[in-house]
Amino acid sequence: MALVTMKEVMADSLRRALDKNIDPKERYAVGAFNFSTIPEMVGIVEGAREKNAPVILMLSLGALKYIGSLELVADAAKGIARQYPEVPMVLHLDHATDLDMIKHAVTVGFTNVMIDASQESFEINIEKSREIAEFAHDQSPRGKFGCSVEAELGMLAGHEDNISVSEEDAGKAYTDPALVPEFVEKTGIDALAVAIGTAHGFYKAAPKIRFDLLEEIRKATDIPLVLHGGTGVPDEDFKKCVAMGMSKINVGTGLKKVYTDAVREAIKVLPETEYDPRKIVGPGRKAIAEEIASKCDLFNATGKAKAVMQELYR
Repeated sequence: MALVTMKEVMADSLRRALDKNIDPKERYAVGAFNFSTIPEMVGIVEGAREKNAPVILMLSLGALKYIGSLELVADAAKGIARQYPEVPMVLHLDHATDLDMIKHAVTVGFTNVMIDASQESFEINIEKSREIAEFAHDQSPRGKFGCSVEAELGMLAGHEDNISVSEEDAGKAYTDPALVPEFVEKTGIDALAVAIGTAHGFYKAAPKIRFDLLEEIRKATDIPLVLHGGTGVPDEDFKKCVAMGMSKINVGTGLKKVYTDAVREAIKVLPETEYDPRKIVGPGRKAIAEEIASKCDLFNATGKAKAVMQELYR
């Protein structure tokens, strides 16, 4: 199976999010997970396959710098998609700010891109987001390039590669529900990342999520909502976000810890004469697969691959 767009993979989740008559327990979010190496990409997909769940492979700008090129990542993802045809998967470029880089990602095969102009003025955020949406959609139902677009309104605290926002500034820049309809209409984006109290990186204390804002934002638009800063959010808060209509949840920093902890443990127990990288970093890939499987359960995405496939082939 080929890679699919985020818009396509979240269509079923969005339908459930917007259905006021559905039991909130029937709602789910698709997990988006950061990777820095190809084995990590495979581990993410293996975890999703174990749970029969859709998944989003998420590339940060830092990981891109480490791996080397958008083409390499896109080709690897396409190969993984062919190897695991039962898993609906998206290749996503996260928190990108350079318009030319984002357009290049679209042309080489990424199926979702995030233009992050959240630190710009409202007007410039609209302008840049609209430019990327128009390019990715290319004036056709699916789009010549087959790519959907995510943008952010409001700002999350923390550090994400080239974007850094203090807790004080983020506290002043929650997503304003009153601005959501205009932003969505003028940009033509496919998903909206919201600032409701989460942050990038590890938390010093549990985040205080503004569920009141989430409720207002969900009422203000009919496109999928995205929660960034998923590492360290309490499980019950995740479940509440999903029940209230969140369609995509990003997790990055926590996966780095899971991978690194597993590799460190492997080094401790392996003899000093062991030089096979597969035996040293292989446990990291396995640990990531196990963590993704756990997150699929938490986001209620387990078993939802079939529903996503049905939406794709309707």
